Amino acid sequence: MQDEYRTVARAGVHETEINRSRFLCAVAPAATEREAQEFIAAVRKEHADATHNCWAYVIGADASTQKASDDGEPGGTAGVPMLQMLLRRDMRYVVAVVTRYYGGVKLGAGGLIRAYGGAVGEALDALGTLTRRRFRLATVTVDHQRAGKLQNDLRATGRTVRDVRYGEEVTLEIGLPDADVDAFRAWLADATAGTARFEPGGEAYGDA
Repeated sequence: MQDEYRTVARAGVHETEINRSRFLCAVAPAATEREAQEFIAAVRKEHADATHNCWAYVIGADASTQKASDDGEPGGTAGVPMLQMLLRRDMRYVVAVVTRYYGGVKLGAGGLIRAYGGAVGEALDALGTLTRRRFRLATVTVDHQRAGKLQNDLRATGRTVRDVRYGEEVTLEIGLPDADVDAFRAWLADATAGTARFEPGGEAYGDA
């Protein structure tokens, strides 16, 4: 598994004009291929009168799913350069649609490649990106008497407390880098005089 990846900070649209053609690049995070396809369909519907709605998406922290479409532009001049720009920027779980309104001046194959790839790059710059890092989910169970201080200590040491559940005892869900698990166990035993229970869980990605 990848230790980290980058994705777009938020959904948005960035517009550029090249030789009187308007290029609107809509970018959004997409957790699944279905989400990416739904976003593409929504943009196509919104811009049904456009000359082209070309798209590309990358799903998976290891970029396991990569797809692109030229939507009627000459083969390899739109979707592929869009996809290449996403990959060059290490973008994952992201979808981009570039809508073109033709302005009457032909750009040629090289011009189209630069325009579509460039539209994606400019949109990423405008909307911003996030780095998400792999970590280990874990639960810590502790008595009510120690729970408040433990939460404060966790936050003070930069630990991410993802969830707190109150029952007969208090269960904290935290995120840890894999390399920190052993050191954390020792710290927790010390901080709670050995009274807390620690259970490592699965893996997830979170903001770095």
